[in-house]
Amino acid sequence: MIQRTLILCKPDAMERRLGGEILSRLEKAGLKMIAMKMLWMDEALAKRHYAIHKDKKFFGDLLKFITSGPIIAAVFEGENAIAVARNTMGATDPAKAAKGTIRSDLGENIERNMAHGSDSEENAKIEIKNFFKPKEMFDYTTRS
Repeated sequence: MIQRTLILCKPDAMERRLGGEILSRLEKAGLKMIAMKMLWMDEALAKRHYAIHKDKKFFGDLLKFITSGPIIAAVFEGENAIAVARNTMGATDPAKAAKGTIRSDLGENIERNMAHGSDSEENAKIEIKNFFKPKEMFDYTTRS
């Protein structure tokens, strides 16, 4: 099943100049990048994006972190894109992520884990709409 997923290279990835590495790993996993932009997330967007966590005690720290520097937002498309992206990123906690995954190799801790990826088709649709207009996503042919 062809799916789309939102990927965010978080401020810690940008601080360490690893945004391109993250995007490259997702492409090498077979996903096609159909949209990308760099931005500095403001608090309003951060609150919409992380609304699912609004009642958790770490919500304030999460907002402070995600708005602390620029991010890359990208949409990837492909067969089972959500699972492929999440497997490529690894577990949220880098200490528990499988070896060879983005978070295992590059993440520092559960708060500074480099990347966000949509966790379901429903959330992917919502998240993508928060960051991209339909005209900002591109359909094109790729070659191996």
